[in-house]
Amino acid sequence: MQEKEKRECCCGEKKKEKFVEELFSEYKPIKDNLIQMLNEVQEHYGYIPMDIQKELSEFLSIPMAEIYGVVTFYSRFSLKPKGKYNISVCLGTACFVKGSQKIMDRLLERLQIQPGETTKDGLFSIEETRCVGACGLAPVFTVNGEVYGKATVQKLDQVLDELMKL
Repeated sequence: MQEKEKRECCCGEKKKEKFVEELFSEYKPIKDNLIQMLNEVQEHYGYIPMDIQKELSEFLSIPMAEIYGVVTFYSRFSLKPKGKYNISVCLGTACFVKGSQKIMDRLLERLQIQPGETTKDGLFSIEETRCVGACGLAPVFTVNGEVYGKATVQKLDQVLDELMKL
């Protein structure tokens, strides 16, 4: 399983300034670049920090409300840090019919958090998704984008046990 390194928000530190400076040097200050820039921020921090939204607002001359609207509209973006392992369970029709709710229920039971939350140790976060485009493999869950098809509660337990050992 390939692990993607996520960086914590370094609010007020030089690292953040360097990232923002590099980001702003890559793009022209035009509104059309918002989503691409948000993607880079999401990749860098694992979420979209409020202070970066403010800097994007100033750089692109876009009201904060509009940036917030984009961030909350697209499920790709998050306003809160996610866990080292972000687990998504597809609850779309094909997956649901084939038992994905049982997988979600077991995940909630094991991690003792709700969708949209992160465990206190910062290791796991849970999301509900409606379709990951793998209906032929239903039911499906993902860990950091890696798809686990024809999933079962037992397979989820096996993956969680493996991740907890790392």
